[in-house]
Amino acid sequence: MNTKRGTAHATCLFMLILVLITSLLPCKAFADEALDDADTPQTPKTTNPQATSPENKGSAEVSVSEDATSASIEETSYAVCDFTRAQKGSNRAIDGAYYGYSYLVGNETGEFFQLIASESYAVAYVPTQAAQTLGIDIDDENDKALLKDYFCALDGEAAAGSIPLSQIDTWHFTSNPTYEIGNIRFSFDQEINGNVYASVIGTDGSDLTDSDNPNYFKPSFAEFGRLAPANEVTVNEGATGIAAAGKFLSELDWSPLWITLKTTGVAIVFIFVLGLLAAYWCLHLSQKAKNIADSIFTIPMVLPPTVCGFILLYLCGRNTAFGSFFIDIGFPLIFSWPATVIAAVVVAFPLMYRSALGAFENLDTNMLDAARTLGWSNTRIFLKLMLPLSWSSIAAGTVLAFARALGEFGATLFLAGNYLGITRTIPIAIYFEWMNGNDGVAWFWTAIVIGFSFIVILFINLWSNRTTKYRKGAKQ
Repeated sequence: MNTKRGTAHATCLFMLILVLITSLLPCKAFADEALDDADTPQTPKTTNPQATSPENKGSAEVSVSEDATSASIEETSYAVCDFTRAQKGSNRAIDGAYYGYSYLVGNETGEFFQLIASESYAVAYVPTQAAQTLGIDIDDENDKALLKDYFCALDGEAAAGSIPLSQIDTWHFTSNPTYEIGNIRFSFDQEINGNVYASVIGTDGSDLTDSDNPNYFKPSFAEFGRLAPANEVTVNEGATGIAAAGKFLSELDWSPLWITLKTTGVAIVFIFVLGLLAAYWCLHLSQKAKNIADSIFTIPMVLPPTVCGFILLYLCGRNTAFGSFFIDIGFPLIFSWPATVIAAVVVAFPLMYRSALGAFENLDTNMLDAARTLGWSNTRIFLKLMLPLSWSSIAAGTVLAFARALGEFGATLFLAGNYLGITRTIPIAIYFEWMNGNDGVAWFWTAIVIGFSFIVILFINLWSNRTTKYRKGAKQ
């Protein structure tokens, strides 16, 4: 009764923690694929009359729409809409001519503010027409602070783990389509072949992203948006608190959970049977043969999962007899749901095998020999003696193998891939949701995995305590 009561209390505690975490999750966060700019050098900060520093940042409270495309500030004459963050640009020639490292803005000039940022500074372009219409003076510190509030608030919803705009100290503002800092030229509102681009190029027309260029420079990201009168922009803020959690859960794609549970459930059956059989078989081998077999069965536990997945991919691929056989019968293994089961079985099998083998080796051999003298067959000895007496260790190994299969990532990604509704398990979902900027979803699945792991560890501890008490009682 105490064990059941402790389990119930722990489960309630976990659910409470999960609800609290979920209520704090953002509903949505949209961004392009994160770009690794680790090779971008720290460009020296340039003293410029248009440059502003951290002390000039505003502190206005910005209301951001649920989809992070528009924002407004109370008692402000203008707002921002049609906001987007471009993590990557293009360095190819456009219409036969090279214009620099370019970002596609749209197809209208004079409509969008354009911002290009590096790790050291950001250059923001506000079209003269928009500035005049809305009464924005880019030379005024208050107006610049207000613009930064808008840009940083919208960027905070779209940064997706890359450098956020709010961490950039030095800012430059301009209404001139061409703006130069040293040997770097920023070109905005460039109409080329019916489209509008913002680009960065050397003042000599060179490619600044070429590492051999002495003026090497590579932007981190770019942002665009439309400045419009406040009464023309509607900002629909997302729900908060319990309402946000409910909306989040209702819109969540639950397929990774079902695929994970289905995969793990099927895999644990194979793991249980194969682990017991392998452990029993090793008991009857000579010491040298046992050492070799044990090394083979255990090696997936010490190998990186990606290595296991790489090996499985080649073993089950179409170029092997094994893989070709299943393809010929219309049941291809790789990049299919059965591949998730295979990957889980391979990486989790050693935990079951080692637990069972250790339990079998600790059994009293005299008792087993006595059973044989009574005429018991090996099958009966295994089922009636070995399994019941080793059940505590076997159960612990089964639970550990289940948890390992539940969290499998590397081998599954190699062998099964990432197909939504087919092979996307929870660990794979966490990685790709984070890569796509959906931090809220990634955190939710992380909480689920932590919860499962907590329950597994708690179960093992309670089982161990119960077994210890039973043994102490039996001795008395």
